[in-house]
Amino acid sequence: MTTTAEEPFRALLEAAPDAMVIVDDAGVIRLVNAQTEALFGYPRQALLGRPIEVLVPRRFRAQHPGHRLRYADNQQVRPMGADLELHGLRADGREFPVEISLSPLETPEGLLISAAVRDVSDRKAAEERFRGLLEAAPDAMVIVDDAGTIQLVNAQTEALFGYVREELLGQRVEILVPERFRGHHPGFRHGYVDNRRARPMGAGLELHGLRADGREFPVEISLSPLETPDGTLVSAAIRDVSQRKADEATLAELYEQQRHVALTLQRSLMGSPAPVPGMATASRYFPAQQGAGVGGDWFDLIPLGGGRVGVLIGDVMGRGLDAAAVMGQLRSAAHALAKTGMPPWQLMQALDAVVTELPDQLVTCCYLVVDPDAAEVTVCSAGHLPLLLVEEGGSTHRLPVEVSVPLGVGEVPHQQSRHAVQPGSVLALYTDGLVETPESDLEMQIDLLAAALGKAVATAGNLERAADEVLAHLLPGPQDYADDVTLLLVDIAHPPDTAVSAVLTTDPASVPQGRRFVRETLDAWNCSALVETATLLVSELLSNAVRHACGPLSLRLRRAGAELSVEVCDGSPVVPQARYAVADEESGRGLLLVDSLATAWGTLPTAEGKAVWFSLTVPSPSAL
Repeated sequence: MTTTAEEPFRALLEAAPDAMVIVDDAGVIRLVNAQTEALFGYPRQALLGRPIEVLVPRRFRAQHPGHRLRYADNQQVRPMGADLELHGLRADGREFPVEISLSPLETPEGLLISAAVRDVSDRKAAEERFRGLLEAAPDAMVIVDDAGTIQLVNAQTEALFGYVREELLGQRVEILVPERFRGHHPGFRHGYVDNRRARPMGAGLELHGLRADGREFPVEISLSPLETPDGTLVSAAIRDVSQRKADEATLAELYEQQRHVALTLQRSLMGSPAPVPGMATASRYFPAQQGAGVGGDWFDLIPLGGGRVGVLIGDVMGRGLDAAAVMGQLRSAAHALAKTGMPPWQLMQALDAVVTELPDQLVTCCYLVVDPDAAEVTVCSAGHLPLLLVEEGGSTHRLPVEVSVPLGVGEVPHQQSRHAVQPGSVLALYTDGLVETPESDLEMQIDLLAAALGKAVATAGNLERAADEVLAHLLPGPQDYADDVTLLLVDIAHPPDTAVSAVLTTDPASVPQGRRFVRETLDAWNCSALVETATLLVSELLSNAVRHACGPLSLRLRRAGAELSVEVCDGSPVVPQARYAVADEESGRGLLLVDSLATAWGTLPTAEGKAVWFSLTVPSPSAL
């Protein structure tokens, strides 16, 4: 290169940002710029005319001429950073990492090679720090480029997937993905590269990895985009969650076992009320499908004699075994109290006393006595949801019941009220799980229930089908119950044609009169098989009434289906007590006989005094 031709070339050389070294085809340095002096620590004159190997570390000098000659034969431009690990040697003997781009220059004096040399020490140090952080990461770290090729992994990746690092570098990342997911994975990967948003660990996805031995395992993966001069890289932090999944499965199994125990306990405590002769009912109970799974809902039906039936529904606030246990205590107590014939307000006061003694408990409850013969119900409600009455034809309205505070508040009297109901109408009792939702107004939901009840009762044909239709309308997703759901439908039966009564005096002569009345009535009803037992028990009850009570006396017989109910009413509120008579006593055995021979018996307060009743099962014609 002539001196005249060198001048503009030197100016370009000096303006270059990198160290520029021009060598001839023999490897002799012909030109350098100021950046070369600064980078290698040589003055310009110390480099000119010397072989290029003076800038190459001694460990590479023996191979360098061969590389140089091959490039001279090839004469292709080699860009900066062409995936080669290159090093330079400073004048003080220190090595440092470099990137070199090569370009051939044809001149009249022959081939020259231009080398642009860039110190990448800072970048390499940063890469080493990055690699150190990568190795220090607690999770397996996999760095891939935008084509899905693995560029970097750490030791945790080797340990987790069972590969040696060299077996992964340069491979597609799908090598770590189970075969059943590989077809879709590139699409997900490209979608992420286009989106380039960090995805945190455990982002609600069920992901799996594939080990070198072919075993799949559950993982969580967080993704982060890394912008580099060479393009976008994606950093994946991979965590094996096999143990956590196993623990979750164990916990789920334990939870299901506990839920099963709670459900079993609740069902055994709540029981299933026996069918009430002469009264059609339909009930549905579904435990919650969310959370603890069981709550404190319960209901009960208690025959009270003379066709009267006690109907009870309640809801213990709270969930789980505690609520189920409290429910069991209250149901047992309420059932026993109702069997004594206690009026609704008094039963509610007694239950209130029980709940008040329990720590941090509130209970809503409603108890009503249905008397179909009198076509009326007597109701007491402690904070419970409104009773719905569906009349014949489907017209539905809320029964105007005075609602008191829930049980457990204490010191608030509970009031009962009496309401006329038409035979053939249907009473609906329910708990809040049927009508209460987070996004709906409670009053609106009760109105929807009333409309659904009216339609179902009018069209379904029977209460069982009506109950199913109501639940299907209000609860379209049975797997999503957030609370227990209870629905109880009670039909107000028409009074039976086989019901008669007689008014008697408080004279001993009333006892044989009552026996005759019973015998004649049972013969007329084709129930002769019960005459002997029924007349014996009526004799005992009338004798007690004549001896210990006051008038007026009345005797009432009622047959509903397979049940015969006999009731003796008097004007005394004093309830008779069974007692054991000694051997030589002539009295004291009447109620023991009633208890032994009757299917059921009990007492009820009345407006005039009390009623003592018993029931007998009418034998079927085939049993006679």
